[in-house]
Amino acid sequence: MTVHADPVVAGLREEIAALDAQLVATINARIKAVDKLHRHKRLHDMPVIDPTREAWLAEHLRSVNAGPLSEHGLQELLGFILGLVKREVARA
Repeated sequence: MTVHADPVVAGLREEIAALDAQLVATINARIKAVDKLHRHKRLHDMPVIDPTREAWLAEHLRSVNAGPLSEHGLQELLGFILGLVKREVARA
């Protein structure tokens, strides 16, 4: 049996593709929400970046992470997401 004909492989690939689509939708929703937040903050002369909030977010995500994502992996993921979202909002 080839990989393409294996129903387990096919099913898991469909599941993974659906999860990937959810990730993209979630990142797009986060970009939109952060853009709204930044616009509000600028309108009211508030600092756009809040290191205290970012530290809170990191701790919050550590507390809700049930794994198998490691703590190091979570830190890497959060750093990537924050950087990506900031770049995308700045580009908009």
